Amino acid sequence: MNVELRHLRVLAAIGDEGTLTGAAHALCVTQPALSRTLAQLEQRLGVRLVERTTRSLRLTEPGTRLYESAHRILGQLDDALADAAGRGTPRPLRLAFVWAALGSHTVPLLRAWRERHPEFPVDIRRADDPVALLRRGEADLAFLRLRPEPDDSYVVHRALIRERRMAAVPVGHPLADRADVALAELCEETVALCATGATTSAELWPAGQRPHTVTVPGVDEWLTTIATGAAVGVTAEGTVHQHPHPGVCYLPVRDADPVTVLLAWPARAAHPATDTFRRHVEQQVSEAGRPA
Repeated sequence: MNVELRHLRVLAAIGDEGTLTGAAHALCVTQPALSRTLAQLEQRLGVRLVERTTRSLRLTEPGTRLYESAHRILGQLDDALADAAGRGTPRPLRLAFVWAALGSHTVPLLRAWRERHPEFPVDIRRADDPVALLRRGEADLAFLRLRPEPDDSYVVHRALIRERRMAAVPVGHPLADRADVALAELCEETVALCATGATTSAELWPAGQRPHTVTVPGVDEWLTTIATGAAVGVTAEGTVHQHPHPGVCYLPVRDADPVTVLLAWPARAAHPATDTFRRHVEQQVSEAGRPA
């Protein structure tokens, strides 16, 4: 198959931008030229990669797989060219997470890494779907609180710590001064759920005792909804350290199962410091005395 880098760049841009117009703008080409390149790629592969209608555009299943592979290939090529050109140290190690990283461990472990491995800086990125970044080669490691799909052979993960579940209630709420709370004491409340990286759903409560829920798009909206008294929330303990809020009180939920925090990385690591960083994280967690 005579597939060229320009074909992969077009598909990567379409997947990133979500529209042909946006992809053409990102690549500084005309939309007709981009459409011709996409059609040429589909013809050479003999498969439809993008479903297009007058109102929407989406990658097909083969298109999604090739889109992720294209990102990895293009990223590896950029790294190889930079290395061949002798442009100094490798690129930064890219670490992704949804909203709470590794909770109270985050700052100490990153400071210790910086002291011990100054030659490998770490770029931290919050993302709605860190696993997708790993598959596309846009992240080297990620902290997760939801396990990847069991058939995802590209991503490897390991349990790090177990975090308590915490209730988040507005300041002045009748439960705010309690030492802890039970799930049953929250079932009459409206519970805010986050659409990205949520560790809580109504299924956390027993059948027949499930609360009314509202879904919000992100952590800022989640915190604001709770602080204004419109809802309460349940989250992992890492949120307490990563997102303190003057209008929100956190207290342990004594009868809810803990949340396991995972470290994930690609099965074929692209960055030379991936394994070293993984061992560093495991050592820091072990020394802190809170392994999973």
